[in-house]
Amino acid sequence: MKSTMTSNLRIALLALTAAFVLSAPLAAPAGAQTTKLKMVLNWKYQGPQGMFFLADDRGYFKAEGLEVTLDQGNGSGAGVPLVANGTYDVAFGDINALIELAAKKPDDAPIAVYVMFNQPPFTVAVKADSPIKSPKDFVGKTLGGAANDGALKLFPALCKITKIDCTKVNITNMQPNLREQMLMQGQVDAVFGYVNTIRFSAKLTGIDPDKQLRFIKYDDYGMDLYSNGIIVSRKFIKEHPEAVKGFLKAINHSIKDAIANPQAAVDAVATREPLIKPVIERARLDATLADEMSHPEIAKIGLGDVSDERMAKAIDILVKAKELPRTPATSEIFDRSFLPPASERPTSIRAAM
Repeated sequence: MKSTMTSNLRIALLALTAAFVLSAPLAAPAGAQTTKLKMVLNWKYQGPQGMFFLADDRGYFKAEGLEVTLDQGNGSGAGVPLVANGTYDVAFGDINALIELAAKKPDDAPIAVYVMFNQPPFTVAVKADSPIKSPKDFVGKTLGGAANDGALKLFPALCKITKIDCTKVNITNMQPNLREQMLMQGQVDAVFGYVNTIRFSAKLTGIDPDKQLRFIKYDDYGMDLYSNGIIVSRKFIKEHPEAVKGFLKAINHSIKDAIANPQAAVDAVATREPLIKPVIERARLDATLADEMSHPEIAKIGLGDVSDERMAKAIDILVKAKELPRTPATSEIFDRSFLPPASERPTSIRAAM
């Protein structure tokens, strides 16, 4: 009898210990050196940023020996120069801004190591009853956008491809938080942005994007481009290659967590920005996963990787359209050597949602 009780007690203690270990945050091995890393995000704290915050909250960065600072951004195009000039080690920024910098200043350009937005989100939004139906109707109109907006920066390429004269289009810069209101009030005829950024920012201001807005999407005019990815300084890569691998492992883990439980990602944002509207930010995250991150190619190559052929075409589109001084090689723009194994990266985001 005593032996049975002792055995049961031992089993109970083992179960409690296992439960504690599973629930505890991951930790770096004892004595491991911590690498500090500063990252600038693409935008303010919104639902999609939860994919990064989970890696911090759940100890994935710590388990890789990383101490990561995550700062709000000011546009997808803004992060690339901030990494290039050493202000940040890493950015979640627009690949196309990277291509342009690499074409102009190859020695300064950082490099992408994990591409998250594999569907082009670039758009020009107009009011539903606007006479603007296609890019040719931009001529003589006033279009507005934030200075570092990715779609605005790519507008010369859209002009070139659609054979319109950019000089005959009036461009005005605006604060991002005024974009949708200025459009609806008629202060501008159209606005630049990412489809889901505009869609859900409109909802936050009481605008019904499905009834009151229309989107003229760049990819409908042959601009099959990649968008946002993890962009790292070459200096940091040279000095901390293992930290880059660990960082991507942690990010990949948290992306999978966000796919499996999007609400947890939104909750992680809410702890940092209590004023968000969780219902809208959950919808924004769901749309980002379903649209920006679900190109069919990931079924073959996995999230994070790129098609070399498609990347080469994207580089060529930008070089020709923006008359850049040189054509960077795909290896100057993207380095897959730091990626987690394909077996560990998502291959079907919609199916997992």
